[in-house]
Amino acid sequence: MQTLISANKTNIFGAIRRTIGSSTWTIYPAQPNCYHYCSQTSNNSDENLKEATTLCSRIEMLPRGDSIGSAFQSWMGDGFPVQRAGIFHTINRLRKRRRNKRALEVMEWVIRERPYRPKQLDYSYLLEFTTKLHGISQGERLFSRVPSEFQCELLYNNLVIACLDKGNITLSLAYMRKIRELGYSISHLCFNRLIILHSCAARKKAIPKILKQMRADKVTPHVSTFNILMKIEANQHNIDRLVNVYEDMKRAKVEPNEISFCILGTAHAEARLYTVCEAYVEAIEKCMTGKNWSTLDILIMLYGYLGKRKEVERKWRSLQELPHVKSKSFELAIEAFGRIGEVIRSEELWHEMKTKQGLKSTEQFNSMISVYCKHGFVSKATELCKDIEKIGCKPNAITYRHLALGFLKSGLVNEALQTLEQGMHHTTITKIRQSTPWLETTHSMVDIFAEKGDVENAEKLFDELKKANYTKYTFVYNTLIKAYVKAKIDDPKLLRRMILGGARPDSETYSLLKLTEQFRT
Repeated sequence: MQTLISANKTNIFGAIRRTIGSSTWTIYPAQPNCYHYCSQTSNNSDENLKEATTLCSRIEMLPRGDSIGSAFQSWMGDGFPVQRAGIFHTINRLRKRRRNKRALEVMEWVIRERPYRPKQLDYSYLLEFTTKLHGISQGERLFSRVPSEFQCELLYNNLVIACLDKGNITLSLAYMRKIRELGYSISHLCFNRLIILHSCAARKKAIPKILKQMRADKVTPHVSTFNILMKIEANQHNIDRLVNVYEDMKRAKVEPNEISFCILGTAHAEARLYTVCEAYVEAIEKCMTGKNWSTLDILIMLYGYLGKRKEVERKWRSLQELPHVKSKSFELAIEAFGRIGEVIRSEELWHEMKTKQGLKSTEQFNSMISVYCKHGFVSKATELCKDIEKIGCKPNAITYRHLALGFLKSGLVNEALQTLEQGMHHTTITKIRQSTPWLETTHSMVDIFAEKGDVENAEKLFDELKKANYTKYTFVYNTLIKAYVKAKIDDPKLLRRMILGGARPDSETYSLLKLTEQFRT
């Protein structure tokens, strides 16, 4: 089964991919997925199916609405057997692409036609996709009809995960009790999913109890368990707790993987702890397996934070060697080059994306608009903004947030405030307001208002950062204190606010506070 986790840091690390029957979970950066279904006539489809070299490719190439049986008939008609390995490969591919309906059709065909004797993993796949598409009650009915010899540990664990995927915690806990009664082992995947469901601020206090129950059930934490726990702390911008989880992982003698180091590197980069970030980037490079597009995306982003142009270029070349480069990869590379001041290189990639990928989303425009606005080229950004509607999309809240920064960089304060107000009228989900591009852009505006001594506007935007826990970073509070220094205002409560807000004062904090004391009346 496959589960996704969303924490979007620059729309990256938010997703968890799970394989049923496997002993591992792997966290990958969340990426938007676009599926292009074939719209050819059946004659052209038959020709393509004959040209396809694997069963998986023939099934993937089927036009929407065509019977799954035609792909199997074509495959067997060419003299190839339907084998379990080919089916499992196909299911994993379809799951990865979120084509659950087609995956269910494949498993229904296998159980009905029996090209080989089905085993428990076949029934687990059938249970997974039945529950995803038709709900828990239908999944339970299917479970009751599965031959008793296959109603074993694997299927019970998958039933628990199916309930958790639907957010039904109560029913999942009941099935976990049933597993204990039958003497079966509970998979770490069940606990992983429970932790994810309790990762929000309102439920987070229950996580220690889940971990305690995990120990009571003698379930060994997997590297993916620690990765999830680290990601939760990273999303809350809590570096200290993130490092504590990492230390717990080492004490448990669980070997970190490239995903672990990606989480650690990204969190420290966002906290502007670049020396530590660089150490984790080196660790990613050492343990990186093959050319994983998601890890390459993260390395491009991290090298952008570190200001290493050659390394960004090197990783971009590695990405281009892959069969398909996603639009999201282009966006991250555009932003990475923009972060290190290479605006012309960002423009080159923008035009390359426009030519090869086509412009289909507001997010593609936002990547280049963010670069222009970060460097004060607001006229170029506004021209680009006008083109968004030409592709049938509209500027969103983050578009206006970038534009507001661009106006501020150009000294156009009134236009910036008007643009900010205009962006407020757009509905923005919490995920976006807590994303790194949004928070970094907002902090940049706080910094500009601080330089002007505009405490009122700095405080308004600072309140947004506080709601997203971004103010736990010391540099964010220091920016606010700088606004009071520039405005020649002394507020004796600033240090107390900072400590209660979860940020640690540093030498710059105390130096700034010392300056405000001279304005005390």
